Amino acid sequence: MFVSIVTCTWNSMATIVQTIASVDQQIGADYEQIFVDGGSTDGTLEYLESLPGRRRILRNVSGGIARAMNAGALEAKGEYLCHLHSDDYFLHSHVLSRVAQHFERSKADWLFGRILSDVDGALIPEQYRVPEYSFKRLVQGNFVPHPATFIRTRVFNEIGGFREDLRLAMDYEFFLRLASKYEPLALKEALAVFRRHEGSATQKNRLASFEEDHRVRMQYAGESLSERLMHAARYQVRKRRLLAQLAQLAQET
Repeated sequence: MFVSIVTCTWNSMATIVQTIASVDQQIGADYEQIFVDGGSTDGTLEYLESLPGRRRILRNVSGGIARAMNAGALEAKGEYLCHLHSDDYFLHSHVLSRVAQHFERSKADWLFGRILSDVDGALIPEQYRVPEYSFKRLVQGNFVPHPATFIRTRVFNEIGGFREDLRLAMDYEFFLRLASKYEPLALKEALAVFRRHEGSATQKNRLASFEEDHRVRMQYAGESLSERLMHAARYQVRKRRLLAQLAQLAQET
């Protein structure tokens, strides 16, 4: 199994060392790592240039994260592809070998596992009950964790990559478009770690992310009146809940 790992960077020195270490520790699988940098000035590029191994660097890729992810994928030489950003990392040294086994046994075209959250160095399990996979449930809400998702590169290219007109829900839209054509293998095991911090795009833009997710969701919600009314009602409940959470956070800061 040969995996292309695309890592988007921008002034990532605070976290990139752990990301790369988690890749270098992989046992039993062949890989390349493609770095897509948006113009770092904090030493990230110099650090990447000093590293040995099968790595490539795309410099000064502007236009947003979706464009960066697509640019890296276009360079992929592996049969399989994953996006592991510079503030995420693989959970253990057998992630790629485990993924290879699952692909071999299932013949799936894409798969996803679960993640842990890194909060100030503490690894925290997901704080909700992950639903059994179905396309209908995925339309109701995104539970596919990007750092734990692997896809055959030919399928990624066939689907067309991430929509570059989206700022925050590009991964959700891609998973919906992908799942509408190819059934995934949904694993219960954790494969990657997502570092949660206020500087991440989703955390900084929670309301905007929520609204863009909803617009994407409605593109795949089906045409029946009952289904669309159900999504509209769920949207109102979720929005009230999110606004209350944001108001509470504002009072605490």
